[in-house]
Amino acid sequence: MGTLGNLPGILVKILPKILPVRSAHTYVRIADLKTCKQGDNVTIKGWINNARKMKKTSFVDIVDGSSAAPLQVVLGKELSASADVTFGSSVVTSGTLGSTPKGQIELRAEEYHLIGACPIDEGFPFAAKHTYSPDYLREHLHLRSRIPSFAATLRVRNAAQRAFVDFLHSRGFLHIHTPVLTASDCEGAGEVFRVRPDSDELLRGMQKEDVPQEEAFFDRRTYLSVSGQLHLEAMAHGIGNCFTFGPTFRAENNKSPIHLSEFYMLEAEQVFTSSLSDCIHLIGDMVRNVTQELLESCTEDIALCHGDSTGDLFPWLRESREFPVLTFREAVEILQKNTESLRVPIVPEEGLMKSHELFLTDFCRSPVFIVDWPHTLKPFYMRPKDTDPTLVDALDFLVPRIGELVGGSLRENDYERLKKKLPAGSEWYLSLRRFGGIPTAGFGMGFERYLQFLLNVHNIRDVIPFPRWPHSCNL
Repeated sequence: MGTLGNLPGILVKILPKILPVRSAHTYVRIADLKTCKQGDNVTIKGWINNARKMKKTSFVDIVDGSSAAPLQVVLGKELSASADVTFGSSVVTSGTLGSTPKGQIELRAEEYHLIGACPIDEGFPFAAKHTYSPDYLREHLHLRSRIPSFAATLRVRNAAQRAFVDFLHSRGFLHIHTPVLTASDCEGAGEVFRVRPDSDELLRGMQKEDVPQEEAFFDRRTYLSVSGQLHLEAMAHGIGNCFTFGPTFRAENNKSPIHLSEFYMLEAEQVFTSSLSDCIHLIGDMVRNVTQELLESCTEDIALCHGDSTGDLFPWLRESREFPVLTFREAVEILQKNTESLRVPIVPEEGLMKSHELFLTDFCRSPVFIVDWPHTLKPFYMRPKDTDPTLVDALDFLVPRIGELVGGSLRENDYERLKKKLPAGSEWYLSLRRFGGIPTAGFGMGFERYLQFLLNVHNIRDVIPFPRWPHSCNL
């Protein structure tokens, strides 16, 4: 037990009020300089982003990953003469804060030391003031956080994750960690990665009678999770509204700009609800609130990702109306009436393709919900509509430039109906309906797709630190 465990309870409660809050850094991060005053003496640590060496003075731009804008450091004659100002090198510098003629913060260095040299002629893939294509940056995944636009993407990603979690917490949802290793194929599409130890010797030593060697570790086939939904439903049946936010894995041979083999999903379950409208309102409020918050809190980073001009990408934020809701049948009718504008004709039995989804968002001039789907196009766990059992109470939430962002539904809570369509090995899921079952609804949102939507990024591989897709699992 730690030290606090040996203290009287009253001390454990008052100590946080007595002890000072300490920074995790022994230096100031560039993003925090706005809280400092001119004349303050500070220490900065970071990487050289650009340098201009004059006869008597050097101007060095330093970045540290905390801000879209670099900090200009001014080196006087003595420091400038001996300073290594090579692009990419890491340095520590101390001095007094001042301002440039344009009113920007700068540091007038009194000390300057090299931490790590960057010999750019020995294979460093980047150079100062150069712009690189996303394809080129993906060839150097371990170094691309040094590129300002990708560093901005990571900061927005961090802020977005926090904003979604805070939003759901504010609505009374409990955060649950669902397993990555699972015995279930939630979607039932067979797009799963199987898991087993790499050591055959280990498996032979564990193998039981009548259990195949490749299944010996868990005594059954085991997969990487394609969704936390089923496990989240199990927890919801005891604790109420809850959500999970974690990695999911899909083994599909798809290299499109909106697909990854490993990605992050935000999934939520609402309890005691028999109305899909509850789900629709929650999703709509969440996307509006989080997007507005990020536009205000990450303005510079979002502008950098957009090439310094966001334009008017989110006109629907200015509108008070709810997002439009179309039935699948209504969506099909709109597409059929506009066949000449479609690259690929609509085939209702095959569902909506991305080009159809984008046409519908353009047609509605905003994100749009598509509801009342044919049951043949959706998974087993979706509840049939009372008015038409050939349809399910399901939704797809479509957004401009991306297409499907969120999928959700009312969950099948009828024991006998679910029993007839339940995949083998999922009896535990059926028992939730047998022992105190309740009506529930839920949804899942692809986090990287949301970031693509927010940042206007074409390829999903450019909004995640280390993308994995077919034929590519580097590092």
